[in-house]
Amino acid sequence: MKRNVDIKEISDGKIYGAGDMAKLDVGDCKGCHACCTGMGDSITLDPYDAYRLEKGLGKSFEELLAKNLELRVADGIILPCLKMGENDACSFLNAEGRCSIHPHRPGICRLFPLGRIYENETHRYFLQVNECKKERQSKIKIKKWIDTPEFSKYEAYIDKWHFFIKGIGDRAPEMPEEQLKAVNMGLLKIFFLTDYDTASDFYEQFEKRLSALT
Repeated sequence: MKRNVDIKEISDGKIYGAGDMAKLDVGDCKGCHACCTGMGDSITLDPYDAYRLEKGLGKSFEELLAKNLELRVADGIILPCLKMGENDACSFLNAEGRCSIHPHRPGICRLFPLGRIYENETHRYFLQVNECKKERQSKIKIKKWIDTPEFSKYEAYIDKWHFFIKGIGDRAPEMPEEQLKAVNMGLLKIFFLTDYDTASDFYEQFEKRLSALT
């Protein structure tokens, strides 16, 4: 999702790579779930998020959509996001105020309080200084913080997905309503509603689906 803000106003003024250290570690988030409340459509899911949830929870995307996810418009594109429930809290938050899907949580949740800045067909990271309510105690390598296997493949995938969706979003205002609707339905069917084989490599499946459209 695009954010029209001056990065200098929301960050520590530094740009990081995946191998850099940043002051991220809070020890434990116990007693705090501020970042899981009031996020609305901020937690937009990408196809790998859907794959990870389907695999981790043993549910289809349609089953997830029936309870914990919803569709929202982000920059002209219809994409799934986490559904907020009682007290505007994430529907995956348990009674103890802890994330019930922590091992399978979406990429934006893993990233927080980092953000990504995209340029030259790739991305780097920045630290959002006013987002997290906990005091940052120590530095940790960004790659370790995001905690995703095959990290180089994941980063390459993130770039492909971002610029693919951005390209559609940039053209969306000029598309006739019916055309945009068809594009959105196609995206949802190809990348989300068609379940992934969770026993097979995600990136190979993604590449096949992407190549069918590009």
